[in-house]
Amino acid sequence: MSFFDETQDRPARTRRRPSRRGPSTDRQTLLFRRLLAGGVAFVVLLLLVLGIKSCRDSARRDAFKTYIRDVSAIAQGSGQESSALFTVLSRSGKQSPLQLQNAVNGYESDAAQLVDRAKHTSHPDELSTAQRYLVQVLELRRNALATIAGSLQSALGATGNEPATSRIAEQMQTLLASDVIYSQQVLPNLRKPVRKEGLLNQVTIPKSRFVPDLQWVRPSVVAAHIVGIRTGRGAGPLAPGVHGTSLVGTVARPGGQSLTAGGTTSITITPRLSFDVTVMDGPANKETDVQVVLSVTGAGKPLVREQSIPSIDAGQQKVVSIPLGAAPPTGRRVSVHVEIKPVPGETNTSNNKATYGAIFTH
Repeated sequence: MSFFDETQDRPARTRRRPSRRGPSTDRQTLLFRRLLAGGVAFVVLLLLVLGIKSCRDSARRDAFKTYIRDVSAIAQGSGQESSALFTVLSRSGKQSPLQLQNAVNGYESDAAQLVDRAKHTSHPDELSTAQRYLVQVLELRRNALATIAGSLQSALGATGNEPATSRIAEQMQTLLASDVIYSQQVLPNLRKPVRKEGLLNQVTIPKSRFVPDLQWVRPSVVAAHIVGIRTGRGAGPLAPGVHGTSLVGTVARPGGQSLTAGGTTSITITPRLSFDVTVMDGPANKETDVQVVLSVTGAGKPLVREQSIPSIDAGQQKVVSIPLGAAPPTGRRVSVHVEIKPVPGETNTSNNKATYGAIFTH
């Protein structure tokens, strides 16, 4: 009985069935899902990259447009300085030399501000070359205006005005050089990158020219305008055709000795000692306000005298008398130099001057 009881009390063992794994299609589904997630992430990343690139391209195009607008504003400001300067140099003298100098000083100050503004103007790397030349152009204009402002008052003085007038004339060359650099360097280095960016139809490349007329590069034209300011008559436009005068000869008065270039003339000093200078006008145009300068150098302090001929008709001669007004050095050879200042539009000045030898005696 115990055997059967023991057998009856022992619990029956339950056989476990091994768990069944899913079919192989489950692994394929997982792999597909992973590939799908990777594809979605790639597309999102691609879109993000394209979006960033689009934003950067848009920002670069905006930077191009902004820089062109800044250059346009700078060029406009420089053009206003040009207009103001040449208006001052072209009108008759209604203001004092000091007032005119102060006015040009103001233009130089404005030009200096444009230089600083250009230097601090942000620009795309593609426009760095244009930017460098732009700053150079503005610096040349600023420097020229500074020299003109510093020379104007002396140029408008009654005496000793020639060096200052020459300095002003030289600065016209500097201003013209700035125009050449702008047209030959700034403009091409603006157009090429803008064209490459596809923006030529969306922006206007600014031009800039400071010298309004090439006549201003001629020293005689500058001198005529300075004289016009000094005398209050102004200087109008040049008549067409050849302009110019020539020196015919010089005679000492009252003795009547004709001076000879390269020779030595003995001249007796008198209280009324003067020199008659004969000037001939060219065949094409009547000339006005012809300046004749006579100087005695070579011993002691130079004597410099200047007279003007109000007008000479085309092809005619006129004599201007230049009193010496002081006793020249005696007993030794000195030089008597006579020069006719160039008239506006005159290009050939080789026949405008002569140097004579002289010995003054009592």
